[in-house]
Amino acid sequence: MTGPDRDEQLLRALHDQYAAPLWSFVLRLTGGDRARSQDVVQETMLRAWRKPSVLDEEQGSARAWLFTVARHIVVDEWRSARSRHEVTVDEPPELVQADHVDAMLDEWIVAEALDRLTPEHRDVIVECYYRGHSTAEAAEALHIPVGTVKSRTHYALRSLRLAMQEMGVTA
Repeated sequence: MTGPDRDEQLLRALHDQYAAPLWSFVLRLTGGDRARSQDVVQETMLRAWRKPSVLDEEQGSARAWLFTVARHIVVDEWRSARSRHEVTVDEPPELVQADHVDAMLDEWIVAEALDRLTPEHRDVIVECYYRGHSTAEAAEALHIPVGTVKSRTHYALRSLRLAMQEMGVTA
């Protein structure tokens, strides 16, 4: 048997013979991290598969090569920025709930600024922006002409902006 079939059989034999002791070795190197140890062993075997000369007994011990490669993989991971910032845990962390404080404060600020407007200006802002009505719908609800809604909206927004600036809010 020659070629790829021979290499495949030798790799299977290599895996069968060295995978368990290699995993035990890597497990100690990773501080008992079983998942990471399995990944390192898998990567080590993949590298052996890519370099069939490892299987040649005349080149030296395949065991020594495998253990050296595994140790280098662990050291490289340890040195990488990823491993310094990642913490593996058994349980996923709690889901973070969105903090609605900013939105609540914005609502209070806008409500305070709206209170500083004239009732006519406040009414068009409420109809057009809070209720989402068109100018025609707002005119009908407020019993005023459409043109009046448009002009009041324009001046109401200017007054609202000024009120918020007086309150110390900057855009």
